Amino acid sequence: MRTEIKLFPKQMEFLESTGKADEVLYGGAAGGGKSYGQLCDALIYAMKYPKSKQLILRRTLPELEKSLVRVSLELFPKEIYKYSESKHTGVFANDSVIDFGYCDSETDIYRYQSAEYDVIRFDELTHFTEQMYLYLMSRLRGTLDFPRAMKSSTNPGGIGHSWVKSRFIDIGEPGKIHRIGGGTRLFIPATVFENRALMKNDPGYVRRLRNLSEKDKRQLLDGDWDTNEGQYFSEWRRELHVCEPFPVPKDWRRYFVMDYGLDMLAGYWIAVDGFGNAYVYREIYQSGLIISEAAKTILEAQGSDVPEIYIAPPDMWNRRQDTGKSVAELFLDYEILLFRASNDRVQGWYCLKEWLHPRIDEFGERKPKLRIFANCTEVIRTLPALCFDSRNPNDVGDRVHEYTHAADALRYWASARPLGGEIPEEEEENFDSEIGNFLGYGN
Repeated sequence: MRTEIKLFPKQMEFLESTGKADEVLYGGAAGGGKSYGQLCDALIYAMKYPKSKQLILRRTLPELEKSLVRVSLELFPKEIYKYSESKHTGVFANDSVIDFGYCDSETDIYRYQSAEYDVIRFDELTHFTEQMYLYLMSRLRGTLDFPRAMKSSTNPGGIGHSWVKSRFIDIGEPGKIHRIGGGTRLFIPATVFENRALMKNDPGYVRRLRNLSEKDKRQLLDGDWDTNEGQYFSEWRRELHVCEPFPVPKDWRRYFVMDYGLDMLAGYWIAVDGFGNAYVYREIYQSGLIISEAAKTILEAQGSDVPEIYIAPPDMWNRRQDTGKSVAELFLDYEILLFRASNDRVQGWYCLKEWLHPRIDEFGERKPKLRIFANCTEVIRTLPALCFDSRNPNDVGDRVHEYTHAADALRYWASARPLGGEIPEEEEENFDSEIGNFLGYGN
């Protein structure tokens, strides 16, 4: 008996994640070979671990039968695998079991109340609710010494888009294992262009995806998790606006800007080069800090990297009844002299949109004027989630205040009309320095 399985690199990465991360999400764009990768992974796991138990889920029974069950019957060798249509269960010759299940409603999860599995697989995870996912995670248990994991695949969009994005995308760089709480999570992005078989046999598929609406095209063709209905900063593209950290040159002009309250200190260090390109390179995002603690946190984070200007919202100049001093005066006690930003919300958002808008730069490349280091995870998480205010289409909605802290800070900075640093003579003549090459500025 011989079964030939052909996988491309991201599918292999998904298979090799078993035993490395507790929760794995594989996906992004449509046509990335996600379901096939799931079934290949399930087959290999079943053969490697005799008497293992797996559960593979789709949201509805028709989806289950028309996709996963149908493909599994073509893929799994008949000599070692028998499928019961009435039980939706497949059994291997080594007594490994795969249950094919569905959760058409919230109560369907309780049909698995007494079950236990070594691997639970969600196909199209964003079609499920967070409650379904978390409850079924409790069924991940067993007495045999097998690696256990929740392994999911999906496209962006759907009812579960927000919670899946929060759980897997916003936690940090894709392709790396992140420790969250007591467990580990991994997101493996995939695109249709990596699916060589599909690109060869159906070259018109990409063209059909390009004919979709802008939102659907970004989600299904680009695998873009940062687009949503009513998105205010529609300019946002993670691949354009996020860059890897690098040593910030000393001659770049440095700013610090913050949105401060007991609910959150959102502070950002921003450097501007001699060409007027800005980089958000350090972040503080911490709640529950009184003024003295906030000031000490800022000073400790920056160390000797002191900005030229500290920018803050105008309400920090309001006098407090308990001390008769303003918040700005109390920060001055710690030698942090604040510059008062404009609080014109709409004009501030317009300024920020200009900084984010991609344009042809001085080297002929399409880039935004403002980019963000990948280690500033909270602004990357919250900025693309902001939507238009239903009462004022020129403004950002602030009903979910947790998402506005970082954006408000950047708005204050953008409205302050920040200037760039000096361009050293040698860089004016030949901008082929190490940092220039890193950013793609070299020849």
